[in-house]
Amino acid sequence: MLKHNFNVSHSGSTIRNLVSGPKLPLFSGRGTNAPAFSLPTKDSKRSNGVIRRHCGGTGIKAILTTTTAAKSTTTIKAKVTLLQEVSEEPPSQLESPGIDNSVDSFPKTVLVELVAAELDPRLEKLTIKSCAHRSGYNDNEYYFETSFDVDEDFGEIGAVIIENEDENEVFVKNIVFKGFSVARHRLVEVTCNSWIHPKSNNPEKRIFFWNTSYLPSQTPTGLKRYRQKELQILRGDGHGQRIPADRIYDYDVYNDLGNPDISVDLARPVLGGPDRPYPRRCRTGRPTTNQDPSSESRNASFYVPRDEAFSKVKNDTFAAKAFKAVLQILIPSMGGGSIPNADLGFPYFTAIDTLFTQGIELPDDSETGSLPSIIPRLVKFISEKILLRFETPQFVNRDKFAWFRDAEFARQTLAGVNPCVIKLVTEWPLKSNLDPAVYGPAESAITTELIEQEIGGFTTVDEALKEKKFFVLDYHDVLLPFVNKVRELKGRTLYGSRTLFYLTPDDTLRPLAIELTRPPIDGKPQWKQVFKPTWDATGVWLWRLAKAHVLAHDSGYHQLVSHWLRTHCVTEPYVIATNRQLSAMHPIYRLLHPHLRYTMEINALARQSLISANGVIESSFSPGKYSVELSAAAYDQLWQFNLEALPADLINRGMAVEDPTAPHGLKLTIEDYPYASDGLLLWDAIKQWVTDYVAYYYQESCIVRSDNELQAWWKEIRTVGHGDKKDEPWWPELKTPDDLIGILTTIIWVASGHHAAVNFGQFDFGAYFPNRPTIARTKMPTEEPKEEERKQFLKNPVEFLLNCFPSQIQAVIVMATIDVLSTHSPDEEYIGEQIQPYWADNKVINAAFERFNDQLKEIEGIIDARNADTNLSNRSGAGVVPYELLKPFSEPGVTGTGIPNSVSI
Repeated sequence: MLKHNFNVSHSGSTIRNLVSGPKLPLFSGRGTNAPAFSLPTKDSKRSNGVIRRHCGGTGIKAILTTTTAAKSTTTIKAKVTLLQEVSEEPPSQLESPGIDNSVDSFPKTVLVELVAAELDPRLEKLTIKSCAHRSGYNDNEYYFETSFDVDEDFGEIGAVIIENEDENEVFVKNIVFKGFSVARHRLVEVTCNSWIHPKSNNPEKRIFFWNTSYLPSQTPTGLKRYRQKELQILRGDGHGQRIPADRIYDYDVYNDLGNPDISVDLARPVLGGPDRPYPRRCRTGRPTTNQDPSSESRNASFYVPRDEAFSKVKNDTFAAKAFKAVLQILIPSMGGGSIPNADLGFPYFTAIDTLFTQGIELPDDSETGSLPSIIPRLVKFISEKILLRFETPQFVNRDKFAWFRDAEFARQTLAGVNPCVIKLVTEWPLKSNLDPAVYGPAESAITTELIEQEIGGFTTVDEALKEKKFFVLDYHDVLLPFVNKVRELKGRTLYGSRTLFYLTPDDTLRPLAIELTRPPIDGKPQWKQVFKPTWDATGVWLWRLAKAHVLAHDSGYHQLVSHWLRTHCVTEPYVIATNRQLSAMHPIYRLLHPHLRYTMEINALARQSLISANGVIESSFSPGKYSVELSAAAYDQLWQFNLEALPADLINRGMAVEDPTAPHGLKLTIEDYPYASDGLLLWDAIKQWVTDYVAYYYQESCIVRSDNELQAWWKEIRTVGHGDKKDEPWWPELKTPDDLIGILTTIIWVASGHHAAVNFGQFDFGAYFPNRPTIARTKMPTEEPKEEERKQFLKNPVEFLLNCFPSQIQAVIVMATIDVLSTHSPDEEYIGEQIQPYWADNKVINAAFERFNDQLKEIEGIIDARNADTNLSNRSGAGVVPYELLKPFSEPGVTGTGIPNSVSI
């Protein structure tokens, strides 16, 4: 999100001490620290209260004069920087009709106005206008300069207004003012980072507030109407179709994933509402489809508010030059000739290896010929051929056969790409909560007798339960309602599954049993079977097939729930509400802004090509056309805001208990749980930073309760953005600073730490797909087998397993997609790495942020030390991929480390 921000270029500032001295209005929630910017003086005359504009030099000076006695004025110089940003590329040419980027096409002038912070008690002050003229350019930056003669009675400057008189939109980077009297403030920067629409398209001018943060009750009188008007503009009126230049944030249901006008098979149900509760997305206002009035039509681009668009660097490296190249050029080229049979599997395991060693030859045409320059990591020119060839993932480089081992299968539930699902077994026997009249007997087939055969001589089931030794990966109830529907789709199958693990003395998990269940179908009763690790040949291969099914379940749940739902989808309402209800000068807006940037843009791209009908997810993951419905079921049954806080999540899953004497106030049930132990370091660092920040603005509960923007923000998140759950009792109240700290820490954790943990390991753990197959295409050979299937399995179990795995084109589609999704952009903004410009001059906030930054650097060292500790078997050992997904910082590219501020990929 390219919203504006603000900065004074030097770091010093006069800040009232928070802990000593009388409580001033600032510290009662009535504004912030910044004193007025004093103006140096020179003589000027006023006449008749009229603004006279004189042309000269690089711009037009605005002089406020009167016929009364001589008054002091100061000359303030302004330099406006525009960037050669480009709009999003259309799908085929990957080029844009956006603004004309030639020098001659750039505007010659930009109109700039200064806005007084305070109103004259006798008369509302006029703004001071000046026309900035283009003065030069360097690389992709164009400079415009002007100056203002400002009367001393004008007072503090509170905001700057920009008007674009050109016929094209322009991207304003910043405005630098020079000439203030206080030495530390001689250069003042207002950082805009925003698109400015042409005056001819929209007469509304753009306002950028100064660096000072204000709670609503302490907004300077001269800025109150601008604060209110800006929020009204951002909210819109809820009507009409949005156009690309709009900056309007509003809500709608997910009714644009299907395309019933093309085919009835592409129709998809509406997500959001009493039938299928779901978070809300950004409203676009497109017309409904002809075939289904409840569905919204689709077009080439999906609207997001203009300042939510990716920056040029990120757009080049991800959205246009990579993601669309993969989806709209690379994948069709494979289907057209490179892999002509969509159902063709891999004939042997070494054929999978060729994806990394030899590659796939692509057709030599104009479109694929452009791919090596767009996605050079994936597509290369070799021996005059265009080859799709994948980089070898770290997982394979370290131990190519690790995926075969049960220990690695278990380890990845704690230190893989989906470590937030496993939970402690607290009740025995395992039992379903589904209606047995519909889905069959509720009690699991994993019996006490069966498990004691596995753990006999060590302990009993009763003792293991008391000692917290049993853990389960449970996809039974969430998948079983979809099994029969999925089985009607070509080339895929599904089960409900449970996988039981035992905690060994060295804190590693040992898989004990996998239960696969099919509900009653076509007059047949429920089918379920338990598979165990064993030594006989047939049992070994049945166990491997059962693991493949569980891994496909885990991959689908990871992508649709742990990743899409719990980060991307639930965050969009936070973005919308923050922009609709919190002014850009609100301190909480400024805290959240870095953590909400780009999320709406990546979500729009997901609706276009990832989670849409026949998109990547539907075509390559087990649930098929029911994929996003499955995420809606998970939202309805499982999602709670209060449980998205990491400590609450761990306690809820039985993976930790509260312990005031333990680090972080929690004792982990499995001490060597890398996701939890590293995550809690990050959680505490975020919480401390948020605590310091909130304490600066909200010293008392009454300030929280009386902040009308803050209360409207939280109410809108609960009752509109997540309105299908508005009546749930678990929503936190917002009455005290502690309430606010908890809410903000949770939102920031979800957007940063949780997302990083489930996203940036996708290529390393999933590119060699036998480790994480995304789909199971064949049933278990023991489920009512035909004689021919039974013979095929017994004769060639390797071929049977390969046929269960994704087809060649399914595998390549997913591999190419997760390669792009695992990539850090060169302009990635990592958590706590750089202070936001509007805090740089505030000593208190600056010091708090520096402590946050120091904590994150310390966390990096702690994680490195943990990964080097050979006693921690879940993160170190021969061939083991170290757990680095929660290391805060990273280089660009696919690194398996780094925590961006926001859900931006």
